[in-house]
Amino acid sequence: MTAYQTIVVGTDGSDSSYKAVEKAAALAGAAGAKLVIACAYYPTDDRDVSAASDILKDDAYQVHGSAPTNEILRTAREKAHAAGAQDVVERPVVGAPVESLLALVEEVSGDLLVIGNRGLNSLTGRLLGSVPSDAARKSTSDVLIVHTVR
Repeated sequence: MTAYQTIVVGTDGSDSSYKAVEKAAALAGAAGAKLVIACAYYPTDDRDVSAASDILKDDAYQVHGSAPTNEILRTAREKAHAAGAQDVVERPVVGAPVESLLALVEEVSGDLLVIGNRGLNSLTGRLLGSVPSDAARKSTSDVLIVHTVR
């Protein structure tokens, strides 16, 4: 098997997604690959975020406007460097997580997409689909689903 050259990992700022970033970074460091860290978001105003947080409760970590994206990516970059990645690129992307990540993989010629397993076994994930299962089903590149939540 050839080593991966470009690894894309998605993060939403949750502890679970940062575990996926650390795994992707370790793989990128070992392979000498470029690591592209992506954070998908929809620009929102504070009222929309507050209303969605009230409804989503435990899943409210997914509701972010454009402001936290830079902070999320900066934290992810720090974790990636600490885990061994050397060549790290941050990419905020507007849109739904699955579609944004898959488009980014194509854009950067990524050969591996790394995502955490959060949402795979949740009620929301079973009803609406989850990022890990949807990405694995739709991706044309390899997908690594990291067990970040058990």
